[in-house]
Amino acid sequence: MTKKEVMLWIKNGTKTIDVRKGNPRRGETAVFLSGPNILRLKIVNKETGKLADIVRPDNYNAVIPTAKTLDEARRYLQNLYQTPEDNFTAYYLKPLKQNS
Repeated sequence: MTKKEVMLWIKNGTKTIDVRKGNPRRGETAVFLSGPNILRLKIVNKETGKLADIVRPDNYNAVIPTAKTLDEARRYLQNLYQTPEDNFTAYYLKPLKQNS
């Protein structure tokens, strides 16, 4: 299940990178569920590494659109996952035609 605010970011196109704990999963489509709402987006790229390596000054706003700083974006994810030392995967997303 996706948080309501995250679903809104994805739906309005301000969140184009989704970061998840763990190694990359197979597939070319990301599915987000929030209540009765379902969004499907195409995965155009994947990047794996430590949180500090994949959430950077050049992309943190695409990960957490409301973050005013890089540290704020990383803290948001650290609070969500509680284990910033683990490996993470960044999924670079692009809307499918059916989401338009």
